[in-house]
Amino acid sequence: MVSDKRLRTANLDWGDDSAAPGAPRSVVFDDIYFSGDGPAETEHVFLHGNDLPARFQSAQLFSIGELGFGAGLNFLSAWDCWRNTNKPPHAKLSFFSVEAFPLTPADLCRAHARWPQFAELSRKLIDVYPPAHPGFHHLHLDDDVSLTLFFGDALAGLSSAEAAIDAWFLDGFSPAKNPEMWRAEVMEEVARLSKPHTTFATFTVAGGVRRRLQSAGFEIEKRPGYGRKREMLVGRLREDRSLTRRKPWYATHHSSPARPGARIAIIGAGIAGASMAHALRQVGMTPIVLEARTPA
Repeated sequence: MVSDKRLRTANLDWGDDSAAPGAPRSVVFDDIYFSGDGPAETEHVFLHGNDLPARFQSAQLFSIGELGFGAGLNFLSAWDCWRNTNKPPHAKLSFFSVEAFPLTPADLCRAHARWPQFAELSRKLIDVYPPAHPGFHHLHLDDDVSLTLFFGDALAGLSSAEAAIDAWFLDGFSPAKNPEMWRAEVMEEVARLSKPHTTFATFTVAGGVRRRLQSAGFEIEKRPGYGRKREMLVGRLREDRSLTRRKPWYATHHSSPARPGARIAIIGAGIAGASMAHALRQVGMTPIVLEARTPA
C-alpha cells in the first residue's frame, strides 16, 4: 500500500555554476543535476555507453533501469532515441527509475526549458507526472513507451521490484556526496533485476563503485568520459551470475508471451475484464471481449 505521506521534494539552487551555468543544484547533496550540455553528456555516457542506438533496432521488448530520475533528462533522451530508431513492429520500451527527492512539476518545466528538442516529450511527461507520494507510479507515455517511477529510498524501491532489465543508467549524485545510492546492497539489487549480459553505464570511476559492481557480478571497463571527466565505466553482467527472484510470479519474461497483435479472448467485461483488455492493448495485443450483458 502506498502511504498518503508526501516525500520531501528536491531543494534546488538555481544559481550560476561555472561547470553548468543555470543548471539546478541539489542543496541536500551539493551536486548538479546535469552538465552545461546535458543531452550531449547523456548521449555519450548512457545511450552510447549501453550501445542503445544499435540495440533498439532489433528490440521487441526493451527495459531500461535507472538510479536517480532527477530532472528526467536521461529518460527524455532515451525516449527520443527510441522514437527516432527504426524498430520492429509493436516494439515496446519500458523505463524504471528510482528517486528519493522528486522535482516539482514547476522545477521540471524550468529544467526542461533548456532542451527545446525535447519540448513535445517534456509536455507529455509533465502532463502525467505524479505527486510526490512514496511508492510506485506507472505512467503510460505513448503506445510503445511506459515509465515506472519509484519515489523513495533506492534500495527500498529496487528490493520491492521484479524486472528483467536490459540496460542500466547508474546516475545518482557523486558517490562522495551520495554514498547511500552506491552501496553494495544497491548494486546487488541492480544485478538481481538484470538479465544475463545486461549492460550498465555510469559517469563515475570511483574505486568503491568498481569493486561493488564487480562483486555483484558485473564485468567492467573504463572508457573515455565526457567533457572534463576523463573516464567513465561501462560493463555487463556475467552469464554465470546466479540470480534469485523472491517473487518469481511477478518476474518479467525475457520474451513476449504471445506475438504482437495476437488476438486474446477475455470472457466477461466487468472491471477485471476491462482492465485486462486495456493492459493487453498497451503491450500490443488485440483483446476480444465476450460479455452477455452490459459491459462495465
